[in-house]
Amino acid sequence: MPKYVIERDVENAGDLSADDLRNISIKSCDVLEQLGPKIQWVESFVTPSKIYCVYIAPDEAMIRKHAEMGEFPITSISEVGCVIDPTTSEGP
Repeated sequence: MPKYVIERDVENAGDLSADDLRNISIKSCDVLEQLGPKIQWVESFVTPSKIYCVYIAPDEAMIRKHAEMGEFPITSISEVGCVIDPTTSEGP
């Protein structure tokens, strides 16, 4: 199943409190439960003005449905082509 990185413009995201982040997480999980097991939230990265989320889903439409139901902004959605890390440099 494809993996996606979602960029969300969220003004002052880095200033969100632990309670704010917990409430956003609860809302996201509630929507995910409604959508069923085909979509999975892997993790998110909070920066000063954006939140980058990693999801596994069958298609971009399901990512957009999650955002619509949860009232989460989407700036862009990018499908991950491959994942590399330091071990990639080691070769075969």
